[in-house]
Amino acid sequence: MSLPIRHPFAPMDALLVSEMPTGEGWQYEPKWDGFRCLVYRDYDDVHLQSKSGQPLTRYFPELVELFLQVKAERFILDGEIAIPIDRRFSFDDLLQRIHPAASRVRKLAKEHPALFIAFDLLVGEDGKNLLQKPLRERRKILEEFAKKNFPRSPHLRLSPATRDPKTAKKWFERVGNDLDGIVAKKLDADYRSGERDGMEKIKLNRTADCVIGGFRYAAKAKVIGSLLLGLYDDAGLLNHVGFCSGLKAEERKALVPKLTALIKPPGFTGHAPGGLSRWSTKRSMEWEPLKPRLVVEVSYDHFTNGRFRHGTSLIRWRPDKAPDQCRMDQVAKTGAGSMALLGT
Repeated sequence: MSLPIRHPFAPMDALLVSEMPTGEGWQYEPKWDGFRCLVYRDYDDVHLQSKSGQPLTRYFPELVELFLQVKAERFILDGEIAIPIDRRFSFDDLLQRIHPAASRVRKLAKEHPALFIAFDLLVGEDGKNLLQKPLRERRKILEEFAKKNFPRSPHLRLSPATRDPKTAKKWFERVGNDLDGIVAKKLDADYRSGERDGMEKIKLNRTADCVIGGFRYAAKAKVIGSLLLGLYDDAGLLNHVGFCSGLKAEERKALVPKLTALIKPPGFTGHAPGGLSRWSTKRSMEWEPLKPRLVVEVSYDHFTNGRFRHGTSLIRWRPDKAPDQCRMDQVAKTGAGSMALLGT
């Protein structure tokens, strides 16, 4: 049965769980730090589609050229777009690609070419529909497809996969804190477009002790909206690295007198919050600086380019911790980097 090469087509999604599933019937893969992407090739037409169904084709011209070099002329691949910088994947460099100017995109593509990491094949050669086949079969077909059709290029790779949970856990030891987590897939599951059945993701949760260098009020009430977090660098400067907003309602109100008593500029002596960017809003520029007296322990899932990727979760207050002990070395990159798992 043939499947027409059409788009958009929703990729299979993963359910977030707290623990890695074990036992028979699971395949484990790295959770890469990039853009999820479906690649459609229909003869001379190549289309790149994001997880949300948005077109990515114009932002990665080097990948379009690369997929035109694949020997098979009709296929749909599922995978991840990433940009390697010094053997690690840079999400910030990836974000810079989403730019309206084609000249800017071409310049960035030449400076730091993207790579595509394939982990599933939905339509094989000659438009053959693989959606109903279990993962254990699709993986074998994908490996054969890659061996037969992929050009010799460091920018088109096959994602490693294992059925051994111990091996999956060792990936973290090998590459350090460079991975976003692990994806566990049921070997007997077919490909269920847009669904979360048959695939689970386990994100790494790490912790760090941070200084509260400032805060923002909530949008509609005079209570604490978020805590602004800082870490000291080797020069002794306190740099803004993210925020924590998961506070309980009673805590938001109770913290007001405690924090307002500590208001004093500059708050952060290094990088400060509220810098101008295309994402800036009036509210994001408004914050209250604090004396560096309070320390909290937070959990986070990823730290890149000097900041927490997402908001953090408050674990506990640390009155036993001196602010100057909250240093950047807590979140320093260690290990060989993500590219080590791709054999480079």
